[in-house]
Amino acid sequence: MKTLVKTYNKLGREYFNMRKYKTGASYFYNELTETPTTLKLLRDVKGKRILDLGCGPGFYLNKLSKKGAKVKGIDFSKELIKIAREENPKVEVIFGDITKRLPYKNLEFDVVISPLVLGHIKNWKFVLKEVRRVLKKNGIFVFSVGVPFYECVKRIKIKNRKFKTPKDYFNERIIKTIWESNSGEKGKAIHYHKTYGTIVKLLVKNNFEIIDYEDCKPILLAKKKYPEKYKAELNFPRFCAWKVRKK
Repeated sequence: MKTLVKTYNKLGREYFNMRKYKTGASYFYNELTETPTTLKLLRDVKGKRILDLGCGPGFYLNKLSKKGAKVKGIDFSKELIKIAREENPKVEVIFGDITKRLPYKNLEFDVVISPLVLGHIKNWKFVLKEVRRVLKKNGIFVFSVGVPFYECVKRIKIKNRKFKTPKDYFNERIIKTIWESNSGEKGKAIHYHKTYGTIVKLLVKNNFEIIDYEDCKPILLAKKKYPEKYKAELNFPRFCAWKVRKK
């Protein structure tokens, strides 16, 4: 997590600007691909008490507040927390380590969301335990992560043509990547690859019932603005979103 915190503290403002001002990869993958899918799973949130676990610069806080939800956010990046507070002055946003005990009451929330966060965490067991603790009876947890098969994609070349193919799917391991902003600034990120089987077992063993799932498909607006990325996502979706219920 320290590596990711350092990267977000360094690139957080540019990451936010790319999403807000509709430029670059972050706008495509977040606003046009992952976010619409997660919002689809959430459905009607009016009047719901929602915790955004790893809220980043507060995009979901803003969107869900406008839909009538009562939201709170927590994140580990001071730079992203600063932005989230600027963008959502009426929302409680706090700095905290989401891999430790959460500073919230038992049974406090109707819904917990965690978009593109769990993939950066090695051990989900304690996080899931805390999510269960702060959720009300039959509370909903919606999260998104990298598609397990996509995380294993390797690029190969055959007769001067480039192809993508999964490799070492069952080898659950650390995957290191480099993120680059529009200005050329770079930062490191670490993901923990888990198979579909491992994810399902973690959810079941921690008393969650899987009630919905979506591979994150970009919306049609993405086809016009990013035709190549759109086409690539239709063949190899990068993210997936899960909706589970506390049993």
